[in-house]
Amino acid sequence: MTAYDVIVLAGGAAKRLGGADKPGLRVGGRALLDRVLAACADAAVTVVVGGRRATARPVVWAREVPEGGGPLAALGAGLRLTTAEHVLVLSADLPFIGRGTVDALLAAAGVPGREGALCTDLDGRDQPLVAAYRAEPLRRELALIATEHGSLAGLPLRLLTAELDLARIDAGPDATFDCDTWDDIAAARARIREHGAVLDEWITSVKNELGIDLDVDTGLLLDLARDAAHGVARPAAPLTTFLVGYAAARASAGTSPDEAAAAVAEAARKATDLALRWEAEAEASGGEAAVAGSPGSGTAGGGSGGAGSDAGREGTGTP
Repeated sequence: MTAYDVIVLAGGAAKRLGGADKPGLRVGGRALLDRVLAACADAAVTVVVGGRRATARPVVWAREVPEGGGPLAALGAGLRLTTAEHVLVLSADLPFIGRGTVDALLAAAGVPGREGALCTDLDGRDQPLVAAYRAEPLRRELALIATEHGSLAGLPLRLLTAELDLARIDAGPDATFDCDTWDDIAAARARIREHGAVLDEWITSVKNELGIDLDVDTGLLLDLARDAAHGVARPAAPLTTFLVGYAAARASAGTSPDEAAAAVAEAARKATDLALRWEAEAEASGGEAAVAGSPGSGTAGGGSGGAGSDAGREGTGTP
């Protein structure tokens, strides 16, 4: 794994959002900034350039000079607080940036002779704020630009990227989807509720909210909930999954995340086996009752046994 620092640009006036606090806007119950921070949680140093706010994990704060001086000025301010050989650079409005994109950028930036890598959008346009750079050439070019123009304030990012040898990565539309307008925010919120994504998004949001760093086998837990609901009773599903979580927490106290995940899997297996035994028992009891209630079986209502037959014997003095 490539060691790296990350700079997240969280300033800007958000004019197309009416001046709203864009990094703090929520998609799937999480602030946009926190969604970006989750994609680069293993960075050695995380620098956020922008106004201070509560974040899901600790960060180092910086401010561009002057405030509102644009992305190059913000990048320069953040870079001064990093020391790693590679620097990941992300804007704070990327709701779907993921670990896979981060890994692809760092891998491409680490190829000998390259000075970095950036993503391209669906139209093939460079996205220099979804990128990874080698720190030394990045510092060099920012210094040259500042010398030539007097400062970095108000300058476009293309002045930087035009001078660097960068690989281009097509990471798909989600990686470069950014939220510049209210329509973008609405589209992002709708996308996470689509059938194929909603469970993963929800589980990720819950883990972040509860401070849980654990890989959850959602298929295993869903199967458990199904078996409990079908084999016992519908309310058994949420109650059982809660008890599985509680049991796993007790069993894995003080262990590694991998051991905790294994404890969840083992607790879920035991509960699933129990639910299936309940279901089998209920089916067997139903079958036995049907057999017992058939004509000639000797059950109540039959012609040769059960309570009716006993009553007849009582009437005749039969022992």
